[in-house]
Amino acid sequence: MPLKLSAYLGMEFDMGHILAWVIPILIVVLILLVIAANIKVVQQSKAMVVERLGAFHAVWGVGLHLKIPFIERIAKTISLKEQVVDFAPQPVITKDNVTMQIDTVIYFQITDPKLYTYGVEQPMSAIENLTATTLRNIIGDLELDQSLTSRDHINTQMRAILDEATDPWGIKVNRVELKNIMPPKDIQDSMEKQMRAERERREAILQAEGQKQSQILVAEGEKQSAILRADAAKQAAILEAEGKAQAILKVQQATADALKLLNEAAPNDQVVKLKALEAFQAAADGRATKIIIPSEIQGLAGLCAAAKSVFDSVEPNKPAGKPANPPAAKL
Repeated sequence: MPLKLSAYLGMEFDMGHILAWVIPILIVVLILLVIAANIKVVQQSKAMVVERLGAFHAVWGVGLHLKIPFIERIAKTISLKEQVVDFAPQPVITKDNVTMQIDTVIYFQITDPKLYTYGVEQPMSAIENLTATTLRNIIGDLELDQSLTSRDHINTQMRAILDEATDPWGIKVNRVELKNIMPPKDIQDSMEKQMRAERERREAILQAEGQKQSQILVAEGEKQSAILRADAAKQAAILEAEGKAQAILKVQQATADALKLLNEAAPNDQVVKLKALEAFQAAADGRATKIIIPSEIQGLAGLCAAAKSVFDSVEPNKPAGKPANPPAAKL
């Protein structure tokens, strides 16, 4: 018995000694785990809304933060980047009672995490409903044609209204875009026919303009061709006239040279009269009906006629019965 009791007391002493070391270690490890679990690192373009005992405490920015366990909690982690939300098509009615489907795209950014967290319940749903009502109000003041051609005006007006309405929620609306505007099927068909007719009209105008330009170019070409032909005829006439002038000048020069040589030869009166007779003979071959001959040349002509008659009378082979040549005609 004494041996068993001593052994039991020894084991109990060893267990107590072990527990004395293990329990503090476990406590330290547990504390370290709790501390590690409550160390928070906020990344760039992020923000954390912290509550203490259920009330707003602070907004943590970028960096390392330590949360008090069981007293503080992270209410919401918010992205500060610009976000894009594409809303489903909304039915809207224009001023001329045409129902269209329009879907919008919103570009927004959270500027105040506290207001975004506590300002409104379900901010995305609130923005979607606000966008739909604003779009209906704007389109309701426009007719169909205006709503199809005034995208920039509608986008600007919607952005201003939404940005002002979302300020209490800590949201800034940067841009609003109308993604698609879908009129009814019958109106789409009418618009397609109208656009087709407009394209055909423009095509006809372009073809007419092309033909007009072509005719203008052809006329210009004919005009230039006529001008060139006239210039060519003018140059040809000028060259022909110059050629005739040169020919006349050459003839006159030759005549002057002949007279000069004749004058240098010192001819007698008979030679001069003979040359004058040759000149009048050449003139007589023309179309002149009357020729006035000087008296000196008339005497020379009579002398030539008498000599010719003498020579004819003494020709040996001439028949006897044939009459002699008639005398030269009187000039």
